[in-house]
Amino acid sequence: MKKTLWTRNFTILTLGTVISAIGGTAMSFALSFVVFDTTGSTLISALFLAISSLPGIVLPVLVAPYLDNFRRKPVIVGLDYWSGVCYLLFGWYLLGHDFSLPLYLAFSFLGGCTGAVYSLAYDSLYPNLIPEGFAQKGYTISGMLYPTVLMVMTPVASILYSSWGLAPICLAEGVLLLAAATMETQIRVEERTKKGGRFSFQDYWQDFKDGFTYLKKEKGLLRIYAYMPITQGISQATEPLIRAWFRVTPGMGITKYALFTTAQFIGRTIGGVVHYKYEIPPEKRFSLSYFVYIAYSAMDTILLWLGVPLMLANRAVCGFLGINSATLRESSVQNYLPDHMRSKINAVFKVLYVLVPTMLTVAVGALGEILDYRLCVTLVSALGILPCYLIIWRGREEVKQIYNRRY
Repeated sequence: MKKTLWTRNFTILTLGTVISAIGGTAMSFALSFVVFDTTGSTLISALFLAISSLPGIVLPVLVAPYLDNFRRKPVIVGLDYWSGVCYLLFGWYLLGHDFSLPLYLAFSFLGGCTGAVYSLAYDSLYPNLIPEGFAQKGYTISGMLYPTVLMVMTPVASILYSSWGLAPICLAEGVLLLAAATMETQIRVEERTKKGGRFSFQDYWQDFKDGFTYLKKEKGLLRIYAYMPITQGISQATEPLIRAWFRVTPGMGITKYALFTTAQFIGRTIGGVVHYKYEIPPEKRFSLSYFVYIAYSAMDTILLWLGVPLMLANRAVCGFLGINSATLRESSVQNYLPDHMRSKINAVFKVLYVLVPTMLTVAVGALGEILDYRLCVTLVSALGILPCYLIIWRGREEVKQIYNRRY
């Protein structure tokens, strides 16, 4: 029988992810604008994003030892059901009540708690559902799912939000999450459990320490885990300012912003198709990734100084390059990690991936209250080139051992 990526498990997980992402994209779009539209403050918008990210600073490290020794599928399914119910209740509440910043912050924090645990369980189980020899193709599909849904749903979400507000979007997300959870119950995967599935605080603490012991020995992983939160943080921190710039600049607005995100999707889609069809030779993975890191920062630096056609071309090129480097990083790192260490090491990365971007988001949001939005985006993006050289290039031999490894 011919081997294929599209096994029963991989197909079900992919479809479930698409279903939940449809509502999630619309929700993210609406929430990103409702706070700024109500308060008119980039600082409060940044604080909103930061609060939703706070659980990711603590929860991944605490739950990782459990996820490495017990079944991950029930966690994924259970949290999708939980999230679906929460969105339905929140949407029902919004139908009869006006905007309340404390309530939005509380709901955002709750969603952050759920998302922190869910994403760790999902990322740790995902490599086990990809057939052997299909890692790059599997992570290419994973990397294309969200931007594909983003392209389709951003203009739809713009219309829904402008016409009816947040409540209907919230209710739809609840229904979609319940559907995704039901579909995910059909995944069939054998998962190793420790000591018959019994939990022990002694084993938990030992697993906790083993993860840090392993990571200290892996210099290449440390460099990757040091750099990626910084570059992600810069991207996340400038996003509220970019949205604000579109909102307040004459001739721009939400519709142009939707085109802006669509252009990036088109680039990512083309890049994903190319990467799916043509596998990058192992010896070229690091060189390509490093080029993308530098090019992306440079293109972000000039982004808002371009005319609309060149701005859209800029995003399309970044999308093309970004999907390739992201796929190479994820497939290389996740296949490098032993299964019994994957959740613990991913947890450290996720903590850094939340902590650093959160601090940068608040700092840049505050800077946006003082300086011109476009100037802030330019300065912060330009600074992203420096850590790329200091962390990745100067430690390239250690990083190459992970990127250029055959799997």
